[in-house]
Amino acid sequence: MISANDLKVKGIKAIEAELKKKHEAIITFRGKPKFIVLPLEEYERAKELDKRYIEFLEERALGKVKEVTAKEHIQELMNEIQNTTE
Repeated sequence: MISANDLKVKGIKAIEAELKKKHEAIITFRGKPKFIVLPLEEYERAKELDKRYIEFLEERALGKVKEVTAKEHIQELMNEIQNTTE
């Protein structure tokens, strides 16, 4: 964690040092976590995952998603393998 004062004094170097230890840097203000800094790649990945999750929920609501158990899915895969080898 980086205190707001450390950030003020050390600047971006404080964030870079924290990101070398962890994949996120937490900035505290008056002893409480206030902000999280992520590398741009991590942020973009999280944003893309959120987008895809929302798309999934929309498709599911429209009935475009097929929901099966793991056992059913494995059986479907086995059937596909059998059909391609015949």
